[in-house]
Amino acid sequence: MRTYNFYTYILTNSTKKVLYTGVTNDLDRRLCEHYFGTDQKDRFTSKYKCYYLVWFERHQYINHAIEREKEIKGWLRSKKIKLIEDENPGWRFLNKDIMEWPPRYVQEH
Repeated sequence: MRTYNFYTYILTNSTKKVLYTGVTNDLDRRLCEHYFGTDQKDRFTSKYKCYYLVWFERHQYINHAIEREKEIKGWLRSKKIKLIEDENPGWRFLNKDIMEWPPRYVQEH
């Protein structure tokens, strides 16, 4: 049986004032999309330059990742901060642990 990877993740901006929760099946690609503002020039993550990964968890099933995203989005900021700090007390940006950072823009043909 094939194992799938889906991720629920939290991003912040360089000052760590803004939080964004999302879900994806490809964390590298999604971090690049947030960083370059791909198809989202007027969206939240582009507007607030919110592309620093501070927390993520892997799920085998997409419905579990989506349920977790919805759960976290419903939380108060203080509860989201506790979740981040339980795993990442210094709020270290995890992007370099996942991929080359900052990513280089590659134009698709």
